[in-house]
Amino acid sequence: MNDMSPRPRSIKDWESDQEVRWCPGCGDYAILKAVQRTMVDLGSDPATTVFVSGIGCSSRFPYYMASYGFHTIHGRAPAIATGIKLANPELDIWLVTGDGDGMSIGGNHTMHLLRRNLNCQIMLFNNEIYGLTKGQYSPTSRVGTPSPSTPLGSVDQPALPCAFALGSGARFIARGFDVSKELPAVLEAAHAHQGAAFVEIFQNCIVYNKDRFEDFAVAKGAEARQLWLRQGKPMLFDKGTRGIALDMAKLALKVVEVYDGDWQAAGVLVHDVANRSVAHMLVEMPFGAFPMALGVIYDDPRPTYETQTLTQDEAARAGKSPDLARLLAGRRTWTPPRTKERPADL
Repeated sequence: MNDMSPRPRSIKDWESDQEVRWCPGCGDYAILKAVQRTMVDLGSDPATTVFVSGIGCSSRFPYYMASYGFHTIHGRAPAIATGIKLANPELDIWLVTGDGDGMSIGGNHTMHLLRRNLNCQIMLFNNEIYGLTKGQYSPTSRVGTPSPSTPLGSVDQPALPCAFALGSGARFIARGFDVSKELPAVLEAAHAHQGAAFVEIFQNCIVYNKDRFEDFAVAKGAEARQLWLRQGKPMLFDKGTRGIALDMAKLALKVVEVYDGDWQAAGVLVHDVANRSVAHMLVEMPFGAFPMALGVIYDDPRPTYETQTLTQDEAARAGKSPDLARLLAGRRTWTPPRTKERPADL
């Protein structure tokens, strides 16, 4: 598709000719439609859009998008995405990973992608289980999760993807879940961020971890269990009858009652996406005593990795002409010094 070609105008325009092969009822179907809807709303161009994935159920994603895609190896999608962006910074990179692919074998790669701040969108599908390899517990599985590898229940403390991302230096953190109508808006916000945008998407595994997120994702009564964060708006939930405030004595968040809509009197916090300290507290709120924090939690951009790298490279090459033959034949070589361990005849 060239610049003169019409952009896709419907979800179907972003659907590839490949058969979608996830289990019936898998949350990945809903995420796929949300992403395709986001592509339409953004007016994205398939010719400049690339989906990069690792290994896992989520990593089949590139096959189902009518754009460029790269299905890579386990945990290494960030390395491939970095190479693509440096080779062609004009491309729009969407990285698709799962809680196993991105937080276990690929945890190191995910950390460095976030630390470097490559301009891309990272969608981590979190179903708290290894689905592709038949239901073993994953780095995000809750304590007590029974699985083929933990038949008596997992004793591991789970990793929190958003807390991990913040600790790695990420400048954009957001959360959503597979069937949420708000998910496209969250993805659009991630796309608008210049830098590495990390989005954790809770995803129902219908076979090995069914309804794991029903405690907050089920539609009935959701307003009492979900805290949707919006810039400049008070942190209210449960139809505005409760909110999140700061306990100054403990320097921790607390739930407060709101009477007659007077959230200011209750001390409810106003969401500031640039407040990193509050973002840390929001992603670590224990569900049950607190609602689940969703939406854009943190957004504070800084210069991107590829911009700084390519600018540095351009400055280093200024006024110089590449000549590999001259370099190889030049005198700037190094000879190891002779030592007792290295006689002269060597």
